[in-house]
Amino acid sequence: MSGNLKQDGGLFYQSQIFHGARLPRRPRLSGVVVHEPARTIPVFRDCDVLVVGGGPSGTAAAIAAARTGAEVVLLERANHLGGLSTGGLVIWIDRMSDWSGQQIIQGMASDLLDRLPKDAVAGPPRGLWGKADETTAAYWRERTAAFHGIVTWSPTIDPENLKLASQEMVLESNVHLVLHAWGSVPLMEGNRVAGAIFESKEGRMAIRAAVTIDCTGDGDIFHRAGAAAEDDVDTNDIHHCVNTAWMFGGVDMPRWIDFKTARKDDFAAFMERGRGACDGLFERPFVSWRDDVALFMGPRLAGYSAVNVEDQTEVEIRSHRLMARHLDVYRAHAPGFENAFLMLSAPQLGVRHARRLVGLDRVTRDDWPTGAVRPDEIGVSPSLSPKFPNISVPYGCLVPTAMDGLLVAGRAISCDATSHSFLREVPQCWMTGQAAGVAAAMAVAQNVAPRNVAIGRVQNELRRQGAFVRAEASAEA
Repeated sequence: MSGNLKQDGGLFYQSQIFHGARLPRRPRLSGVVVHEPARTIPVFRDCDVLVVGGGPSGTAAAIAAARTGAEVVLLERANHLGGLSTGGLVIWIDRMSDWSGQQIIQGMASDLLDRLPKDAVAGPPRGLWGKADETTAAYWRERTAAFHGIVTWSPTIDPENLKLASQEMVLESNVHLVLHAWGSVPLMEGNRVAGAIFESKEGRMAIRAAVTIDCTGDGDIFHRAGAAAEDDVDTNDIHHCVNTAWMFGGVDMPRWIDFKTARKDDFAAFMERGRGACDGLFERPFVSWRDDVALFMGPRLAGYSAVNVEDQTEVEIRSHRLMARHLDVYRAHAPGFENAFLMLSAPQLGVRHARRLVGLDRVTRDDWPTGAVRPDEIGVSPSLSPKFPNISVPYGCLVPTAMDGLLVAGRAISCDATSHSFLREVPQCWMTGQAAGVAAAMAVAQNVAPRNVAIGRVQNELRRQGAFVRAEASAEA
């Protein structure tokens, strides 16, 4: 068991990395294959921009591309949009404000969150963002919205309302939404991605597109197209761990928070009891958008691959067993949890990292101290600590080094393993998705490869759509 990435001598996140014994596994056959005969695949439709994956980045990419004038198809394997921010129960939307309190992840992030009903969002009011007085920060720290003693815009949201808001914004943008459709294999024309094949209950079909955006999170499309990837991880950070989140209903979170903060010795004894009952794999709850619902991100299990089907299965098995064991401990011993019940386990696995694109440019740890504004900036991310300035995200992070017809958005963008710890978060996925959508649509309109799109025009369109792109970013139009 180890802690998360440290900044300024302390843990940034209140969570732990768990290691432990693996479940027994049956050996796979080795060297045994079957041959699939060639077959004719019907074309479902043609479009300007195909977005594969309807998580935060894919939702933002599809809407942004349509707003820019493209004809867009969005493929999503599940029955809803939002990906980890909804189906994965990552309902704590990480920081969109910087350490001064300025909201720097705007655009699609604001459009989506502003659309939610007031009772579907819980977080500090705008006037408190950036505040650092001890009492205020202590209150919001227990509600996942203050770090390093500073209040930030990091709300928790109702996942069902975010599903609906995402869906309605996509449909209002005239995007062709296709659910229950797993984008599986890229269509290739030489070194150019020309769309993708998807699987559904109808069988295998193809969509041809001028530009395809890989928003699968795990880089499935660019990987299968043959684009270069990195998969190294920072083992000191949770970004390589896999988990299944869950929620308990029937709780009293203010009472729990009072126990945790006012009775520290009792709280420590409770956590020790829980670790003993759960073989060390014991998690504390987070607040949600309601005081009667507790969010558990689930023990962050290290050593599993997000692209290995048996690893995925084992994480689910272990997590569901742990969910039941947590409920027993919390109901018996935790103030505020006496009447708790199993409310929901995430239908989507909590994956932070699988593959990262090798792109024309990347964000690295060396960029953190300088805060330099990239000429091709398409967004700005808050840094992990007040000692670092904001981080400029360049367009080159979305563009493969040697493949045309393709952009990548979301947690698989080009960066080093350490910078991935924050560039994978939901707001950053909205940000890079919106940029990819605008760039894809403009590449189609300009009849150029995405790598050759006029970045100045992309930046201007992003600003028009409400995204935060600084004036110092001065790429030529």
